[in-house]
Amino acid sequence: MPEIRFFVSPDGRDDWSGTADQPFATPKAAQEAVRAVTAEMTGDVIVTFAAGVHHLEEPLAFDDTLGDSGMNGFRVIYQAHGYGTADQDEVEVSGGRVITGWTAGDDGVWTAPIDDLAPRRLTVDGRPAARAARKDGLPGSVTKTATGYVTDSVEPQSWPDPSGLEFVYPGVYPWSEARLAVASVSGDASSSTITMAQPAFDNAKSLYDSKWYGAGGDGTWDGLAAPSVLENNVAFLTEPGTFAVSGTDPAGHVLHYRPRPGEEIGKTRVVAPALETLVSGQGVHDLVLRGFTFTDAAWSGPTETGGYLHYHGNARYERGEFQKIDLGADVGYVHVPAEPVQLPANVSLTSARRVTLEGNHFTRLGAGAVLIEDGTDVEIRANVFDEISGSGIAVHTSTRVSVEDNLVHHIATEYRGSPAVLVVESEETTVAHNEIHDVPHNGIVITGGERASGTQVISNLVERSMGKLMDGGGIYLSAPQGSSFAGGAMVRGNVIRDVLTSYNFGLYADYGAAWITVLGNIVHRADTPIVLQVGPPMENVAFVGNFWDVLPDGYDTPPETVTVAGNTLLPKESFDEAVQAVPAGADILARAGRRGLRR
Repeated sequence: MPEIRFFVSPDGRDDWSGTADQPFATPKAAQEAVRAVTAEMTGDVIVTFAAGVHHLEEPLAFDDTLGDSGMNGFRVIYQAHGYGTADQDEVEVSGGRVITGWTAGDDGVWTAPIDDLAPRRLTVDGRPAARAARKDGLPGSVTKTATGYVTDSVEPQSWPDPSGLEFVYPGVYPWSEARLAVASVSGDASSSTITMAQPAFDNAKSLYDSKWYGAGGDGTWDGLAAPSVLENNVAFLTEPGTFAVSGTDPAGHVLHYRPRPGEEIGKTRVVAPALETLVSGQGVHDLVLRGFTFTDAAWSGPTETGGYLHYHGNARYERGEFQKIDLGADVGYVHVPAEPVQLPANVSLTSARRVTLEGNHFTRLGAGAVLIEDGTDVEIRANVFDEISGSGIAVHTSTRVSVEDNLVHHIATEYRGSPAVLVVESEETTVAHNEIHDVPHNGIVITGGERASGTQVISNLVERSMGKLMDGGGIYLSAPQGSSFAGGAMVRGNVIRDVLTSYNFGLYADYGAAWITVLGNIVHRADTPIVLQVGPPMENVAFVGNFWDVLPDGYDTPPETVTVAGNTLLPKESFDEAVQAVPAGADILARAGRRGLRR
């Protein structure tokens, strides 16, 4: 029997047959039809979606035990109509809810009831709106107390519904940004007292307990001394295109929005994310999703726990003890979560095999975009990731996952420490020919461990990384990556330009990194291209045949088991011309980034 085809259209009906002339209306109906035929597959099953917005009332959950996998050597393919052609339809899979019932106040701010929704993101006529924010911190002279803050300004007492306030602490550790909720604001005629939500504030004080001696002095460091940014209050609605959510109405939450010029009630489409998962998969195999725009999904974690206590990458504190890490008598110490919790994703697959995500657009998402956990032979290819609160792509404890030819930019808009691409303790993972630009911290992070081996980081183009936080780089690797150079990590042919904030490294092997070969890469305009002295120290790392514009500290006296050889220092002012003039350098430049595209 040849392939089986089903069709889905916003103009369809779920009680129709799912043919091209009588399409289903919802992905759920199509999924039920697929499940009825997979056991006897003798060809691929293809589900084609027509143009338009396909609203999900519940997540699209793929489960191998329910018949969602391809069988008998064939695949189940969900795709946009015309996929791969010039006439491909624009198909949006949305977890959002259109907000109606708007009224305009005398101050020009629109309000609408949203029941129990508490959106942290908002989409207005297809564009993201920003949370209303005060970007110069608390007013007045601020003192941290055991329960929050005291300021000699009375202004905070005038802010409506202070229980919705969230304080932001960029650089609470140099590589971290924390978010903490406010419980209440009180005061008198001369001062205001801000009481923070518990137990999040006490947990933050424990997590961010540290000392730093590297800059001299007594090592005192208090990243919680005062917040730098205050978010989500009606008092901060001064800029067009910003919103706030208040909870003082007994009937439910109220959304406040200050419109941009030209936006009108009744004509402007406002969408708040409602679902926290768009697509999930459990044990599914031989499945393809291609040509979709996945959009408008939420994540309520910080609201539910009283904050986002970020540590590094996608890891945060939510529960358990704190572990003290001694960085050495001359450096200081930090605390880390003993049981770190990873950021979730709005599209996640667990124990998936032979699954492909291709040619999709992931945008306006409130968590991470894609998470692959315990997967095998998964391909994430030629997708675009942007306007995402967390990470772009995360791969955990998986085998043979390929992340290739993707474009990742303007991610981690809310959880700033999240990397564009994260690989955690995985085997034979390939991260190749991706383009990453304009991210607030690391571009690519490869975290090692007992299981990690055989990672390939090849011919990626990383530009304008480290836009907000410090102590990171374009490509960051930590911990052992195997047990030999043959089975370790290979970092080859990557181009890293413009690593922006201070204290950064283009190619950063850190925290006991081992069995890594860094071969034939280009680093231009970073503080320094590599670092050779880290704690715990790196071992069995080779930096060979790279091109950079600054000589790293300790280049002539590397650690005993670290090889630094055959690298080329080129003048910073004429670096682009100089590296193009070297055949090996020109070849690296020509190969880096997405394939098949003219840039």
